[in-house]
Amino acid sequence: MTLGTRKLKKFMEQAATYEEWREAAADYDRAMGFDRWRSKDSSTQYDNVSIRIRLDSLQSLRARHDNRGLLFTLNEGIHGNMGGMGKSSLYERAMLGTKQLIVDYIDEIVDGLELLASPEVDDISFEEKLDFFRRAHHCFGRSALMMSGSGMLLFFHVGVVKALLEQGLLPNILSGASGGSIVGSLLCTHSDDELREILTPQHLVQEIEHKAGLFSSLGGLRPKMLAVGEVQEMVERLIPDMTFQESFEHTGRMLNISVAAAETHQTSRLLNAITSPNVLIQKSVMASGAVPGLFPAVMLEARDKWGERQPYLPSRKWVDGSVSDDLPTKRLARLYGVNHYIVSQANPAVLPFVTGTKHHRGTLAILKSTAGQTGREWLNASAAIFHKSLSRETALSQAANTLISVVNQDYIGDINILPRNRFYNPFKLLAHRSVDEVMKLVLSGERSTWRKIEMIRNQTRISTALGKIVRDYEAQSLRNHNRLKRDKAA
Repeated sequence: MTLGTRKLKKFMEQAATYEEWREAAADYDRAMGFDRWRSKDSSTQYDNVSIRIRLDSLQSLRARHDNRGLLFTLNEGIHGNMGGMGKSSLYERAMLGTKQLIVDYIDEIVDGLELLASPEVDDISFEEKLDFFRRAHHCFGRSALMMSGSGMLLFFHVGVVKALLEQGLLPNILSGASGGSIVGSLLCTHSDDELREILTPQHLVQEIEHKAGLFSSLGGLRPKMLAVGEVQEMVERLIPDMTFQESFEHTGRMLNISVAAAETHQTSRLLNAITSPNVLIQKSVMASGAVPGLFPAVMLEARDKWGERQPYLPSRKWVDGSVSDDLPTKRLARLYGVNHYIVSQANPAVLPFVTGTKHHRGTLAILKSTAGQTGREWLNASAAIFHKSLSRETALSQAANTLISVVNQDYIGDINILPRNRFYNPFKLLAHRSVDEVMKLVLSGERSTWRKIEMIRNQTRISTALGKIVRDYEAQSLRNHNRLKRDKAA
């Protein structure tokens, strides 16, 4: 690496905005020859021949105005990982994006979908189009942003969502546990315009200085914690008094909050507008942030049919969701058809042990992965062997169950955004953060996201386009249905 490229890398590390980072990254790619790598189709990482053939076919069909041929070709299947084009390794070489062939192919699919959806294509019926778009949307799947439990590192999540919002890449499906539930709730109870104000540095500093305590106390771990009543007051100030259903109706975003059962024989829950539409978000956040041993378990509340507050499942109480389901991938897949996960991972308990990819390359990476899996199996085997002995000691049994639950979870997704610093002083995690430290965490989240922006843009572009088309077509279908009803009544 030359002196010039080292300087460009330093510019990227010190960039204050995405525009500054992108400019330095583009210069770096040119200096390193990565722009030439992007322009060439060939690579052992993916099947470039199949993608080139399919791209040429789609372009030819559009040029010949063969709308039915285009529909038939797209109907054969639209895959986000066609020929291996979704591999994370294809985004690890150049700073900005991946092979131009992949970008061109995604662009062509989106252009083809938008053409078929447009009124100018009148040789295919509205009903046939609607049927195709619904099936394509269902088969392609959806993306979600999952924010881990984080303690005081939740401001890293703030930086991540700030960067995604600015680029128009924030998914509509979000999940959060513990600290992540706070950020998720802020996102899902405020409109885009409100969020742009909330996430400005000036507003963040104002909130921190107003009453430094909400985030530090819910992060768990400040030696001198606020009283529960005071924390509750601050939650009520920052998060509107909404149910999950009201939140969805207000923003169109689907909020999911993980909570773990305080009782031994109960299972964890994922709260959202589908499974628990009338549950109140404020209480859900309090429950998801109730770190066992530091905060009391929380009873959830909901609105009844008259809109009055009442206990929700009054015989049960709930604690920190990251203990049992930090990243609820299976539940999101079942509820929303999610098959692509963007993870903002800031859980201090697991950061030293996670990597940014599911695929391990190199001897050392494979050995580390194998050692981790072996350790997990030994822990599970030991728990099974000593289960009877542990069951006699309630506190010890609960601690063991918590440890096993934490160890057995997966903490990465398809796109993983992690802090550059993976190791944090545990004593500092318990302490209140200064304004300067908070703003550094926010900027850390932004910078970590900038490196992933083009990957996120490419891998979510088709699902975003399909989602918009389906929403528009279903709205038109409803208008057509209502018009027919009126005509019949007349």
